[in-house]
Amino acid sequence: METIWDWLTVFAFAGLVTLMLQRSSEEVPRDSLIQYLPAAGGCAVINYLGNEGMVLAAVLLSIVTFAYVLIILKPRPPSWPGPK
Repeated sequence: METIWDWLTVFAFAGLVTLMLQRSSEEVPRDSLIQYLPAAGGCAVINYLGNEGMVLAAVLLSIVTFAYVLIILKPRPPSWPGPK
């Protein structure tokens, strides 16, 4: 844990794990485990790119990974209106 990229990707991965564990405990899970693979792989690649000095690529991939999580996994509190 030496660079900012290490910290950012560990926090993002911890959020993914928390979301996956929360949803896997539901009576009828809304998503499958395979849907978390692109986001987890994205965290690993972001960390590598950032640590290798490819900051622009790491930032762009961070945006893409964040968009994937928002669009595909749809993390939101249960009190938000809209379809679940």
